[in-house]
Amino acid sequence: MAENNNNKNNKKKPRFNLSWFYVVIAVALGWLFFNSNGEGEGGASKQATYSEFKQYVEKGYASRIVVYKDQGPLNMYVRAEHIRDVFKNGTGDRSGEEPYVIVKYGSIDKLEEFIDEQQQLGHFKGELTYKEQDGNTLWHILINFGPFLFLIIFWMFIMGRMGSGGGMSGGMNIFNVGRSRAQKVEVDEKTKVTFADVAGQAGAKQEVKEIVEFLKNPKKFTDLGGKIPKGALLVGPPGTGKTLLAKAVAGEADVPFFSMSGSDFVEMFVGVGASRVRDLFRQAKEASPCIIFIDEIDAVGRARARNAVMGGNDERESTLNQLLTEMDGFGTNSGVIILAATNRADILDKALLRAGRFDRQIHVDLPDVNERKAIFKVHLRPLKIDKDLDIDFLARQTPGFSGADIANVCNEAALIAARHNKTSVTKDDFLAAVDRIIGGLEKKTKVLTVEEKRTIALHEAGHATISWHLQYANPLVKVTIVPRGRALGAAWYLPEERQITTREQMLDEMCSLLGGRAAEELFTGHISSGAMNDLERVTKQAYGMIAYMGMSDRLPNLCYYNNDEYQFQRPYSEQTAQLIDQEVQKMIAEQYARAKQLLTEKQQGHAQLAQLLVDREVIFAEDVERIFGPRPWMSRADEIIEEAEEDEPKPEDHESQTT
Repeated sequence: MAENNNNKNNKKKPRFNLSWFYVVIAVALGWLFFNSNGEGEGGASKQATYSEFKQYVEKGYASRIVVYKDQGPLNMYVRAEHIRDVFKNGTGDRSGEEPYVIVKYGSIDKLEEFIDEQQQLGHFKGELTYKEQDGNTLWHILINFGPFLFLIIFWMFIMGRMGSGGGMSGGMNIFNVGRSRAQKVEVDEKTKVTFADVAGQAGAKQEVKEIVEFLKNPKKFTDLGGKIPKGALLVGPPGTGKTLLAKAVAGEADVPFFSMSGSDFVEMFVGVGASRVRDLFRQAKEASPCIIFIDEIDAVGRARARNAVMGGNDERESTLNQLLTEMDGFGTNSGVIILAATNRADILDKALLRAGRFDRQIHVDLPDVNERKAIFKVHLRPLKIDKDLDIDFLARQTPGFSGADIANVCNEAALIAARHNKTSVTKDDFLAAVDRIIGGLEKKTKVLTVEEKRTIALHEAGHATISWHLQYANPLVKVTIVPRGRALGAAWYLPEERQITTREQMLDEMCSLLGGRAAEELFTGHISSGAMNDLERVTKQAYGMIAYMGMSDRLPNLCYYNNDEYQFQRPYSEQTAQLIDQEVQKMIAEQYARAKQLLTEKQQGHAQLAQLLVDREVIFAEDVERIFGPRPWMSRADEIIEEAEEDEPKPEDHESQTT
């Protein structure tokens, strides 16, 4: 009990705060300023010019004069009977003291001549004395050294604030700028991420599970003479779960987790990046076994330039050199494993990727349909979903979506359901969320003229008609002429998830993209700016097929792809560049003519489809099938669409929603 009372008393005692020291100094300086400005050895005072001083002396007002050396001001003390003549309003409460006038003079010789003359005339009967300027020594010291003292005190104040975390987040100050900014995440049961939270990515999880085994039971591997890998590089597109995988490794291994971004190493100060690398590895060795995770390592691990211009990359390269040295500097069995993530592995320095630094490259790719289903199950847990919701259907409707995109779909669907005051999230909400993410927000208030609406309908019907009659074109899901985002119309397809793509498949897709522009030219007699996005995709695809994939008749089996970002020369001659341009123009012209021919043959059905679009604004694959008949080629994607059509809302329902 006595010990507790002592603790309470200690808590009640005021703690010393450096801010009080600054307050005392400020008050003292203020007192000195206000008490030294115009007041000196005893009484009240006032400033006067040299001409006024001469008049006072000539009238006999001066009782004595004190001249300070080193060209300081002089003090003329006023006789008692003439105080009111000099001080018009009196001297306040200091009238009993000896008041004086402060005068700045030019030459001491001229002053002495004037005083001698006035003494001879009898105007001045007092004494002229000389004194050292010690009446206000502290004030003059403050005048001379005050700015320096102020800067020192201000600097101490700022450093104290920054060091205590009051000035900058994280407690960073100028003295620990070289310290690592890595966040050490201790494993907590509430916030721990495990492999159960990472859906899909079965291959990547199998790779990183071995890293967990290394950390949990290293003796199992070292007894056989094996060495624990030093590092693993997670490579994949954005949003595929690379950071989540790294956190899951730390959670499963139950070890500390140092997380840092590659950009945190780079700083405007020279040498700071290398210092932070050293500090990071020092902390990791002290906390081993542990995991170091460097996100977006390409920010610091970019390939070093052969000919760096004016040393512009010296700081980044010195940071990379230090990182390479540190990764070689600790033993394989030290218990420190480095995980790094990037979506640009092709630009990383080769020395960083060699065995002995990053021994493994784990590819984290976009999820397939089964993995998307597993990801949906994870993100649907916190949602109140409709009991009839088909997760398989949602997985099929989101080809090419990453894990982050699926999480966004689930959140957007919940927001849409809440906007319509629903008690659960239904399939229609998820479809609306997918459309919102792919095409943007519907803009039903955008005003279109009758001619514009007809042109857009003809354009979108051209895409739908061509894709329906080509074997390798993506199967149609729905077409709309309701503006979304920056697009005035859109067509939704369900692409097959292919691992390789043939030349015929690419040409069919190119012809389908050109169907909109071809329909405009054929049936309106003019072309519009609405096909710009289609032409951009077609041009990029044609150049890729000819310059990179060797799919040209005149340039077969040649690839001019250059991965060296510092190589500013094209890897082909000017004649080859002209030939590539000619082949691209020829390929696009052939597919454009093919699209026009097919639309001419199917002109009647295309017109019906366009009119249906004008009337209803949204049509589905079954509407196209009713006009053109069953699709000649049945693909796996078509089978998926047919399986899902039983659960699709009827066109009448969509008509009521979109008109």
